[in-house]
Amino acid sequence: MPSTFRPRTAVVLPGTGSDADFVARAFTEPLARRGVRTLAVDPDPRRVVGSYVDALNTAAAAGEPILVGGVSIGAAVALQWAATHHEHAAGVLAALPAWTGTAEDAPAAASARFTAARLRADGLEQVTAEMVASSPPWLGRELAKSWRSQWPHLPAALDEASRYHGPAEDDLERIDVPVGIAAATDDAVHPIEVARTWAALLPHAGLLTVSLDDIGVDPAVLGYASLRGLDSVLRRP
Repeated sequence: MPSTFRPRTAVVLPGTGSDADFVARAFTEPLARRGVRTLAVDPDPRRVVGSYVDALNTAAAAGEPILVGGVSIGAAVALQWAATHHEHAAGVLAALPAWTGTAEDAPAAASARFTAARLRADGLEQVTAEMVASSPPWLGRELAKSWRSQWPHLPAALDEASRYHGPAEDDLERIDVPVGIAAATDDAVHPIEVARTWAALLPHAGLLTVSLDDIGVDPAVLGYASLRGLDSVLRRP
């Protein structure tokens, strides 16, 4: 980072159904190389967004500007928090943004609603086994672990995420914090078009891409990509 851009702390938020362990592995190493300490937040599945905002507010109360970021809904919450806390937000690291504005027919929201209904009908073990069988091995392992940690409140957490109203297009145009975006070119749940929309509409944003296989090998590719995207913004005249 340029010498004028030295936040010492970053708060990072997991995606829907995920946990602090995954988001820590995505961001801790890349940020540590910049001398930034990572605080990875475990969601309260009874109030996911509220628990994220509480963590951001607590970190900001220390008085120094912080980096904020996350994956999927975590990226959206971080971006919207930064938009209303300019004096506390040094920048945003947004990995795998899932939708713009209302969720409605967004693949990630539809998947969350479907999974919540199945969990209520068939229980954790059966739905987890089916998810593992139909997912890339690394993703199945990650979600099997985090789903169990959030049970029995997981269906409520998934429903909350599916209703979350992310930044709309006109909101994006007014957010003036620097944003680094990481997106996967082959992720149907987090379409690359969403990331491109964010990058096009945000006044100060840079986008880099990875693949799902890259993430499976090492989640830190998300952190490195989003940081390089942020770097590209900060180097602009």
